[in-house]
Amino acid sequence: MLSPPPDLATDALASALTRHWGVVVQSVAYLAVGFGSHHWRVTDPAGGGWFITVDDLDSRRRSESDSPDRVYDRLGRALGTARALRSTGAAFVLAPVPTAGGDPIVRITDRYAASLYPLVEGESFEFGQYADADHRNAVLDMLVRVHGAPDTVRRRATQDDLAVRNRDSLEAALEGDVVAKCGPYAERAARMLGDHARPVRGLLARYDELVAGADRGRAVLTHGEPHPGNTLRTQNGWRLIDWDTAKIAPPERDLWMLGGDLDAYTDATGVQVLPEMLNLFRLRWDIADLAMEVDRFRRPHTGDANDEKAWQILRWVVGGISS
Repeated sequence: MLSPPPDLATDALASALTRHWGVVVQSVAYLAVGFGSHHWRVTDPAGGGWFITVDDLDSRRRSESDSPDRVYDRLGRALGTARALRSTGAAFVLAPVPTAGGDPIVRITDRYAASLYPLVEGESFEFGQYADADHRNAVLDMLVRVHGAPDTVRRRATQDDLAVRNRDSLEAALEGDVVAKCGPYAERAARMLGDHARPVRGLLARYDELVAGADRGRAVLTHGEPHPGNTLRTQNGWRLIDWDTAKIAPPERDLWMLGGDLDAYTDATGVQVLPEMLNLFRLRWDIADLAMEVDRFRRPHTGDANDEKAWQILRWVVGGISS
């Protein structure tokens, strides 16, 4: 995210680090990286470095009926799965540091949950397509390892039900339910969606057709978002980061992000890649972006840098659907 949450004090964050991980905080610096979770760089008096991630449980709800408690449970299971996978020898997994009680994540307020990571130096990348074959091949090799995770790891993760997060908000907006005066983008978002309701409904219908025909018996452990921005090249090799989306799902949940020829995956795993499943997850990514930003602007918002970025994403997704 581009700016820190205004209702989370730095002192509360530092206190949580000391209480749950025993980290004495010397300095805390907010990092405007990614677009989903909040991140800070932390140093201790001994010169040690840490990377802390904070998730807004309210904004990560899947629907109006979802609760922060269920969001917290899902995050814990996903990050616990990453720790379990790393313990099998998968050194490329950048997993959270456990608390004194062995938990991968802790609730620091009713709304926010934090996870702690060692600060790993390396070359980072931006979200987008893989421009370098060596980079893409390295990620493919890591995904083969992830998808082949043993049952002891797999059973920690939740199943992907192929639903679209915040679809209820999107459907309500398509029906003309306008939530006015909750922020500067509320009415603009409603108008944009109203002007493009037909292609959006068509996209939802196509997605539902693909879900109805999906073979769910091919499920493996998946990372969920293995794009370049979730990779790190270090002196000790590649790392795959941000495991909060780890779930049991068809392999195409990861593979569609690689693009190009996937014969090497089939050679390594014996699993045939299904074009219709690649398309399913490609469509869901766009629909999920659309639904998430529509939901954001149907809730109280201030028009800060995060809202401006969300508005740009919404315009880009709607423009792509309508072109």
